[in-house]
Amino acid sequence: MAGALTHVTEQRHIVCFGELLIRLSSADGEMLLQRPSLDTHVGGAEANVAVSLARFGNTVRMVSIVPPNALGSAAVGELQRHGVDTAGIARRPGRMGLYFVTPGAVTRPTAVLYDRARSAFALAASSAIDWPRTLEQASWLHLSGVTSALGELAAAANQRAAEAAAALGVAVSFDGNYREQLWTENGGNAPELLRRILAVARVAFIDDRDVALILGTEFAQADAVERRRAAAAAAFAALPQLERICSTIRTVTDARHHELSAVMFTRTRELRSRTHSLDGIVDRVGAGDAFTAGILHGLAAGRDEQSVLEFAAAAAALKHSVRGDFNVVDAADVERLLGATSLDIRR
Repeated sequence: MAGALTHVTEQRHIVCFGELLIRLSSADGEMLLQRPSLDTHVGGAEANVAVSLARFGNTVRMVSIVPPNALGSAAVGELQRHGVDTAGIARRPGRMGLYFVTPGAVTRPTAVLYDRARSAFALAASSAIDWPRTLEQASWLHLSGVTSALGELAAAANQRAAEAAAALGVAVSFDGNYREQLWTENGGNAPELLRRILAVARVAFIDDRDVALILGTEFAQADAVERRRAAAAAAFAALPQLERICSTIRTVTDARHHELSAVMFTRTRELRSRTHSLDGIVDRVGAGDAFTAGILHGLAAGRDEQSVLEFAAAAAALKHSVRGDFNVVDAADVERLLGATSLDIRR
């Protein structure tokens, strides 16, 4: 298929750095612990990106820290099952980070509860990872603002990773991923810490709310695209290293009926994807990470920007059909969605 994004153009790899988590979810239509059972999945924003990238055919290394117990081993094993290189995951004392999900229904939105304090990852010193060695042969390093929200040690580790990549000429990808619960709990200076990483990033996954927080300004335009356009202009003016800003745009009718599209801003262009109508949503958690992986996959393949954006938006749309954090679809599945004329059964 013309414009397919199924292969990278060089054998350099993409590195993702962040905390692996165990996710525990109540059943659809039930509140948390309404009955004494929970579904479990492995997740984490950066790990979600790593899994998608691996399934799209990229060479991906996950860098993280987990406890030396059954939970840590299970999380690492799940990444390995999807083709992620886990040689960069270390074992250190501490606990496994957890989070709980109550799926939304009708007019009740999905709710998340974090239990990540004093995890092995959050307690690790910023010097725990040898970044020059870890980034050998890397083309991209993907980071997230979630890590900086976990406390002083994790924030220092995130910044150390970003600065090491920049010094080595490795492109930095950064997802703002602002999580108010975590920032409130740990008391970090979100605007300062997020801006310091953005200062070395080449591509950012942020929207007008992130830019407003980081720059201390407001974007009051009524239209979502206009707000993002104004925010992108402000971010480009403040952050000279930044080359691209990408984000999804979501319109919510109720918990299971959304419309999803995406925008990409460069210093000279504005691109918009087609809109995907999402009915009967299974699980929206991780959709933004699927979008991020789609963008990085396309950029690593050297494709034109419009096809990169369309692929990423379609990958995010497909994630809504998959339960759990990981978007366990392949590049061919995304291409089929982009070229689909019907939803008839494939035989």
